[in-house]
Amino acid sequence: MATGHVSPLVRAASRWLPWTLLAVAAVAADRPETATKSAKAETAEQARETAVLSLTLSQQQAVGIRIEHPLPLITAPQIEAYGTVLDPVALVSDLGRMESTQVAAAAAAADAARLERLYHDDTQASLKAVQASRAQSVEAAAQARAAALTFRLQWGPLASWSEAQRRSLVDVASEGRLLLLRADVPGQRIGGAVDRHAIVEVDGVNVEARVLGALPRTDASSGTGWLLQLEHTPPGLGPGARAAVRLQATAAPGLLVPAEALLYSEHGTYVYCQQSAGGGGSFHYTAVTVRPVARVGNAWLVDGLEPTTRVVVQGAGVLWSLQGIGTFSAAEEEHD
Repeated sequence: MATGHVSPLVRAASRWLPWTLLAVAAVAADRPETATKSAKAETAEQARETAVLSLTLSQQQAVGIRIEHPLPLITAPQIEAYGTVLDPVALVSDLGRMESTQVAAAAAAADAARLERLYHDDTQASLKAVQASRAQSVEAAAQARAAALTFRLQWGPLASWSEAQRRSLVDVASEGRLLLLRADVPGQRIGGAVDRHAIVEVDGVNVEARVLGALPRTDASSGTGWLLQLEHTPPGLGPGARAAVRLQATAAPGLLVPAEALLYSEHGTYVYCQQSAGGGGSFHYTAVTVRPVARVGNAWLVDGLEPTTRVVVQGAGVLWSLQGIGTFSAAEEEHD
């Protein structure tokens, strides 16, 4: 006996069938069957730059794509961050390890060169000794590179300082005359330019700090990090202490687009733009690379667009899925 009941499987299939047909139609338009073997061998980056996705007006409306012009804006927003006072012992340890491994690598390289000269001159140097010294030199050089990389990731701008500048900083920090503080901006992975001056709030008192530069190392709980130097601090503020930090973004002109419009890949940040209307009422979309300048609420100030550019501000994730680019949306990252 027939009933009016429709199974969940049939309902799910009816919902997904139009989307499946839309994806197949778009991909088929982007990859004609007559493609040559050389076109199939294109790299992922070349395909992203050259691929043009076409959708009809009804398809664009079906997937909820919305187009807007970016908003010209000059802004210098404050950036709320949380700070952690760093232990100077860690700085001394990392710096000492980097310098000692560099000296050891130089000594090992010199010893290997000395033994190789003796071996070629047939004077008291065996081939086995030469090979052992080479291995030690390679190992010492690898340890020196690892120590230097660790220092750069942990201490960022200090890696580019001269040895005299670092020594002076260590001496002053060891005497307690200044503190180093890491300021993290949660949920933000794209660092923009910030002013050299920042404010650290300690028990309701505003303390001026100097921004030394960005810190490359992050973890699951922190976002973009900055290294700050505090020369005049209230008593009791020591390693491990937490404090609220207000960074000041540098004033910069740009075009404002919603965070949902930005997508990221290993090749940079980009947005989808509607280039033109083709025959048959279809619309073409291409990926345009942009440079994020500063975060402004739920939007980003970017460089690389024109005020007349037609940007996809809603539905960029649908276009990404149709082209199969291995990236993710900025709006998705915010909800992780």
